[in-house]
Amino acid sequence: MLFKRSLDILLVHCQGELGHVLVGGAAEIPGATMLDKMNHVNTVDDSLRRFVTFEPRANVAMSVNLLVPPTRPDADAGFIVLQADRAHPMSGSNCICVVTALLESGRISMQEPETTVRLDTPAGLIVARARCENGRCLSVSLDNVACFAELLDRELDTPVWGSIKVDVAFGGVYYALVDVNQIGLTIEPGNAHALAEAGIELRRLLAKQIDVAHPTLPGVNEIAYVMFRDQEPDGAVRTCTTLQPGRVDRSPCGTGSSANLATLYARGMVSPGDGRISRSIIGGEFLAEVIGEAEIGGRKAILPRITGRGYVYGRSELRLSDDDPFATGFALSDTWGPQVGLLK
Repeated sequence: MLFKRSLDILLVHCQGELGHVLVGGAAEIPGATMLDKMNHVNTVDDSLRRFVTFEPRANVAMSVNLLVPPTRPDADAGFIVLQADRAHPMSGSNCICVVTALLESGRISMQEPETTVRLDTPAGLIVARARCENGRCLSVSLDNVACFAELLDRELDTPVWGSIKVDVAFGGVYYALVDVNQIGLTIEPGNAHALAEAGIELRRLLAKQIDVAHPTLPGVNEIAYVMFRDQEPDGAVRTCTTLQPGRVDRSPCGTGSSANLATLYARGMVSPGDGRISRSIIGGEFLAEVIGEAEIGGRKAILPRITGRGYVYGRSELRLSDDDPFATGFALSDTWGPQVGLLK
């Protein structure tokens, strides 16, 4: 079937989290930097985001990564994370999906046993090293941007759980990190719905009680996600990031794992050279390591490295048609949950 206008999308997941990669057909996004382009999507024209992240072309448990030419000379490619609520500056699982898609599709030449890919993101330059064999990416290690703790043990007043303590940290986006025992739940598949609802409610309360603003990234000024965490018997950190309108991340969450490392560093519990295993609600794993120290906006920060694996499992071609009755997309509460009204 021939389409006059279409979007070419590679279907990719990272440890079960869908992070499709839009590799062709999208109109140019205005902006001198990747941050400018993300802010344009969020404040001027979100039609492409809505087209690819809402029904009937998408489902609630997925992201789409918009691949664009880099805006800086030291990068090989650029991308912006598109989700149902907005465009976001960075995501570890999505970054792994993008690197895997670029290399396995031949858009960037694969060198075995290791290929370095430099990605321009709204959060900054990400350097990825992919371990490659027989045309496949066996793992991807991401050197993330500088990450830091903003608040530790900040008390949050809630009508359901009383006063609970949260950490707020930047891991590529802002997170609120909550020890899951404070809400009387455990991180396991059977609790996914309850965790998602709790996370969305906490994010709503956080928006009223806590303000954040990144010191060098204009427009990065909200707590994007609530991540629940728990300690595993083997020392791993069990993670559960919650996303609007009400779902949980299937992966261990790379930016959330970076934010958690930043809180451990701020408490003196990790130093450069240390690492932690992050384990998702369905058992997938990332290795999160501290590879250096930094300072950003007067804040002590770490340079994290996240290692995981992505899988390209197919491709899709979406028709762009002027007579499409649902070009702006839609979401219904039967599958998207009662919080669907929170979507922008």
